[in-house]
Amino acid sequence: MTVEYLGELRCEATHLRSGNTLITDAPPDNKGRGEAFSPTDLLCTSLAACMMTIIGITAREKEIPLEKMHVAIEKVMASDPRRVAAIRLAFDIHVDTFTEKQLAMLKNAAITCPVAKSIHPDIQIEIHWK
Repeated sequence: MTVEYLGELRCEATHLRSGNTLITDAPPDNKGRGEAFSPTDLLCTSLAACMMTIIGITAREKEIPLEKMHVAIEKVMASDPRRVAAIRLAFDIHVDTFTEKQLAMLKNAAITCPVAKSIHPDIQIEIHWK
């Protein structure tokens, strides 16, 4: 991956293998325009996407018919120093039928994903399951 500063508090990241790009922008409460994901938004989004990916892998391996998933993300910022204080995730997993054991397996897969294991323990991660 590479990242280039474009000016005006905006960056463009490139995934070298695929050529896909994304833009980041500073949020309005930190002198930016807020016209794209902020770097801290990407941190929270990365956590949700990693959890969903690992749930998908687990569902495939365990033959759990996973139809659809949605996660609503809330980022809570703190100041002094400015940082992410909490990430709140609301999972909505659509599965035709599954047992409590299968659900527990999917939840465990989510909380043990690589991004979750990489986030500093001072950042609170709150997960709500539907």
